[in-house]
Formats: sequence, C-alpha cells, structure tokens
Amino acid sequence: MTKRNEKSNSSQQQEQAALLVGYVRKSNAGGAVKVSINTASFADCETYTTSDGQTYVQLVISIGALNRVLSGERAVTTLSQLQG
Repeated sequence: MTKRNEKSNSSQQQEQAALLVGYVRKSNAGGAVKVSINTASFADCETYTTSDGQTYVQLVISIGALNRVLSGERAVTTLSQLQG
C-alpha cells in the first residue's frame, strides 16, 4: 500500500462515526473477558449477510485498549460499531 493510500484510509476511518454498543472488561477471576451489550444499541447496528444467508453485526474493540484492560491498567473499554 502506498503512503497516499495509507493517508486516505486513515482519514476515512477518522470520518466514520462509532456507535457505542457496550463494554468489555476482565472477569473478577481474571480468566475471561466479559462483554456487556446494550440491546437497544445492538438493535441499531448495521448488519451484513454472507453468501449462505447468515446475518452478522460487525463490532470492534481497540487492541491497545483491550491490552490495557487485560494488564489491569484500565477497568473497562468500549465495544463499538464503526458506521458511515
């Protein structure tokens, strides 16, 4: 990918709106990741359908933010859907 395309993709991602869908945290025992989804927000998410007819919702979690939760630096991070 050329630098020009990288800049273009970066600016496109910044222009996308993020719909907050829920939160991600480490379990009290520390052996799992807990995901809490707001059902009203989830209903507002955009979906896509695969060739076999299954419908999915694409959600994102920042890897950096998730690593901070897993290391104990943060208690929680967001679960979102990029829209736009």
